[in-house]
Amino acid sequence: MRDAYINTLYQLTERDNSVFSFVADNGAIVFDRYRRSFPNNFVNFGIAESTMVSVSAGVSSCKKIPFIYTIIPFLVMRAFEQIRNDICMQKMNVKIVGIGAGVSYSTLGPTHHAIEDLALMRVLPNMKIFSPADALETKKATEAAYSIEGPVYIRLGTSKEPAVYNTDYDFQIGKGILLKDGKDVTLIATGNSVHDAKLASDILARDSISVRLINIHTIKPFDNEIVIKAAEETKAIVTIEGHSVIGGLGSAVADTLAEYKNSVRFKKIGFNDCYCSEYGSFEEMKESCGISVRNIVETVKQILEKK
Repeated sequence: MRDAYINTLYQLTERDNSVFSFVADNGAIVFDRYRRSFPNNFVNFGIAESTMVSVSAGVSSCKKIPFIYTIIPFLVMRAFEQIRNDICMQKMNVKIVGIGAGVSYSTLGPTHHAIEDLALMRVLPNMKIFSPADALETKKATEAAYSIEGPVYIRLGTSKEPAVYNTDYDFQIGKGILLKDGKDVTLIATGNSVHDAKLASDILARDSISVRLINIHTIKPFDNEIVIKAAEETKAIVTIEGHSVIGGLGSAVADTLAEYKNSVRFKKIGFNDCYCSEYGSFEEMKESCGISVRNIVETVKQILEKK
């Protein structure tokens, strides 16, 4: 995801010199090619995320398009006031790119995990949110962010996510994607949880459970219609995300179901109001925190067994 983002940003800057790339210490080396090619469009602010956000708002006021990038907790949490006041309140054309979704930085501990960011960004007026599933979708989300006038948040994993898409497809802002159709249960996932949901759907199919699989790459604006259709046509809905069960994808789906008064069985898979204080590989952390492929399979079977 990281490399796809940087390569796409490079291509955008080749076409449009008003595009700028700002980073806050993290990722400086991987931007070497960009910095050599566009020295006047690149600034490394060091460990000064709040300053980077405020400067990006000022640069935007000069009809430039800054993309600001660093690890999610240091960008979204540390600079939240500046994102709120300087970017969102003023409707500035700034693209906020956070890396390390969920427990992607598994070995660095809870200070580097990102399980609250969707909730924080969702509550901000004027903010649009993309949560791509793989490298191809990262490219499309970055291009879509460039096309939008106003604040955008892009939530990335790292650079190791397996491909979800093998061929090109039509990326539409605010529209979920039906990856697989089914009639028993609907799995709705976002970001780097989509691949795990896809693996779980394959396992469930071997047990004769028909799974509808939906990728929500745009958290805001949200695709209510694809959720309502799933509630009408399948027996249960399970959401999967590397985020707290409070305020993220699961909450967006729950809001839709509550508003339209559907009685479909519903379960969220995510961080259950807790931090992950253990250390290990990405797969070990997902297992420990209850968001692994095995957890998805078990949850689906349990919810379908309920009368």
